[in-house]
Amino acid sequence: MATQEPSPPSSMESNKPGFPKKILGNKLEDKHLCNCCHNILRRPFQAQCGHRFCSYCFNRTVSNGPQKCSACIKEDIFEEPTSLLKQGCAFPDNAVRREVENLSAVCIHENCTWKGSIKDYELNHEGKCEFMILPCPSCKERIRFNEQERHNERECPERTLNCKYCKEPFHFKNIKAHDEICPKYPMICEGCAKKKIPREKYVDHIKFCSKFRTPCRFHVVGCDMSVEKEKIHDHERTYAYEHLNLLLHYIMGMKVSMEGLQPQGLEVAGHKLLELQQSLRELEARVSQISTTSSEPPVQGAAAATASTSSSSSGPPGPPTLAPLPPPPTLAPTLSVSTSFTPLPSSVGAALELQLHSEKTKVVELGRRCTELEVKSGTFENVVCVLNREVERFATTMEASNRQHKLDQDKIEALSNKVRQLERTVGLKDLTVADMEGRLREMSATTFDGVFVWRISDFAKKRQDAIAGRAPAMFSPAFYTSKYGYKMCLRIYLNGDGTGRGSHLSLFFVVMRGLSDALLKWPFNQKVTLMLLDQSNREHIIDAFRPDVTSSSFQRPVSEMNIASGCPLFCPLSKLDAKNSYIRDDTIFIKAIVDLTGL
Repeated sequence: MATQEPSPPSSMESNKPGFPKKILGNKLEDKHLCNCCHNILRRPFQAQCGHRFCSYCFNRTVSNGPQKCSACIKEDIFEEPTSLLKQGCAFPDNAVRREVENLSAVCIHENCTWKGSIKDYELNHEGKCEFMILPCPSCKERIRFNEQERHNERECPERTLNCKYCKEPFHFKNIKAHDEICPKYPMICEGCAKKKIPREKYVDHIKFCSKFRTPCRFHVVGCDMSVEKEKIHDHERTYAYEHLNLLLHYIMGMKVSMEGLQPQGLEVAGHKLLELQQSLRELEARVSQISTTSSEPPVQGAAAATASTSSSSSGPPGPPTLAPLPPPPTLAPTLSVSTSFTPLPSSVGAALELQLHSEKTKVVELGRRCTELEVKSGTFENVVCVLNREVERFATTMEASNRQHKLDQDKIEALSNKVRQLERTVGLKDLTVADMEGRLREMSATTFDGVFVWRISDFAKKRQDAIAGRAPAMFSPAFYTSKYGYKMCLRIYLNGDGTGRGSHLSLFFVVMRGLSDALLKWPFNQKVTLMLLDQSNREHIIDAFRPDVTSSSFQRPVSEMNIASGCPLFCPLSKLDAKNSYIRDDTIFIKAIVDLTGL
């Protein structure tokens, strides 16, 4: 009977190590622990030696080739080849997997009361716990999972805001720096006190503002008064005498400065002239000294050298003249000089012949060695030729292999590009389908007459989620005042928000960004009526308000939706807890009516 091949773990299984020990609700047993990460087994694999590993841990261990089982070594039962871990030597241990998945588990995060089995923990709670501490991707502050929305909207110093003047985005921490450079920031003219002048137009404004104070035109000569532009001519007429007096003092000061500089310039020029004259005298003295030196007679043997030099210079060039040799020493009269040849003794000749023979022997030995070296050199040349041919053949083979490798790499790259292109295409198609499904659901619940009824089922469960902080707020589908009118939605807190947290049901109205916003009148100024319907049609809970046109909640949206505005104390929770007809079949109905007067 053929054995079934173990199926490889999926990508989800191979990317996670074992479960942490803290999640186990009862006593921990060693057989449920991975022998690599020492945590609770996740998708256990059993090796040939009998030890169990997580799928992730086993694949990571054998990814670099066969490895020795550390558990066998620790227990001193290592035995080859059984204790060697390698690909294909382990199989999924489904029995232990079922045991582990049925163990009771608790959440490891503080304040979380979740309980269940390890299988439920993996499928429904792991990575989704609302009490899980996560770092904010922007400011890196550690926050709870269920506080991410509030942190991103209100607390994160790295959150992005839109300038209410120029509409440009900036980080919250840079708000003061942005105000210093914002071209639309409102400024106040110091002259006419006009307010809300955009910074980009402030310079043009002060050029023509008649009330703006500017320095007097005579400030360069000492007038320190600042005068409004419309009164500058009156100031010049009134203070004409003072201006002329300041100008006269200024010109006299310049004249004195010029006179003070003139003698100094002449003195410097005179010093330079004296220095030039001194340099000229020194040059004349040197020239005369050189002339005197050249006219003096030569001393000692210099005359003869000069004469010979002059004679050689007048005739054709010849070999250089040698100095005369000193006279030979005078021999004594008693000594006679012998000019006859004296023959060498026979012993000296024999010695010379012996030396000549030795030299001939050395020459012959050197010739023999040269012949041997020539033979060896020829042999080496033949070997080098053979090696060169082998190297050339190997180089040709390598070049062909490199060309083939390059062609293969090009084909692989082309196929990889096609695969990536197909993956992107499929991903875009998936996004398009999901977007179309969301639009279809939204269109099925959308109304275009300013009246919207929101049905909220599973009220008890959703309220418990709100109390636990898992889903404190809910948004309704969008609705419109007309087909091309304002886009709106409702936001409800089943356990209250702000001043109504824990005591009231809070209901808010939200203005959303629509496709026809450019055609509408802003800010939004229509009366809004919010109702919790009595399903017996006796006593509806009603609250109405007219928007505050100065609030950013009712301006034209620059993001997906504006900040919600409405009734934090809409309905006491005690009224819902008592016997009533607002909740039937665990369902409530919220109704919103937007007054269309004036639209």
